[in-house]
Amino acid sequence: MDLAAAKDIGAGLAVIALAGVGIGIGNIFAALVTSIARNPAARPHVFGIGILGFALTEAVALYALLIAFLVLFG
Repeated sequence: MDLAAAKDIGAGLAVIALAGVGIGIGNIFAALVTSIARNPAARPHVFGIGILGFALTEAVALYALLIAFLVLFG
């Protein structure tokens, strides 16, 4: 196996984390919509926590993408 193929395989393995990030963001917003639908008065309290969860989950995606780029171009 040459170096280019190994880099491509390594970058592909690093990007597998993006599937988990997609599932996590879907779960966060599904729970957010459900909680606001059940209790609309709690929206100001719940919305900030949901956005914080989204930001932290999206950070994992950015780290995975960074690792993939480091493997490919480093």
